[in-house]
Amino acid sequence: MSYVDGYMIPVPNKNKQAYFDMAKRCGPIFKEHGMLSMKECWGDDVPPGKLTSMPMAVQCKEDETVVFSWMIWPDKATRDTGMKAAMEDPRMKMQGPDMPFDGKRMIFGGFEVVYEL
Repeated sequence: MSYVDGYMIPVPNKNKQAYFDMAKRCGPIFKEHGMLSMKECWGDDVPPGKLTSMPMAVQCKEDETVVFSWMIWPDKATRDTGMKAAMEDPRMKMQGPDMPFDGKRMIFGGFEVVYEL
């Protein structure tokens, strides 16, 4: 079964295009290192919660939107080596003003696919 990396990120609304430009630049690098596909989704119907919610989880501010993203890899071994190689790739270097979001509030994790339809 495949392996999935999932992410939730609060992105300032003014940085929407910059965020997707960054994704379009980084996606092919991950693909070179074994990723099968990637989805980047701008929140459209992401309600605030009373106890928990996606906006609460990433401490989304008034002028931000939750971005939900995932990458599909053929398996965990490919993801482990591919992610390491992609993150070490000099084309992935971004810092400070180049980052269109606050990485400290990013939530991410790797998931083994147990059922697929």
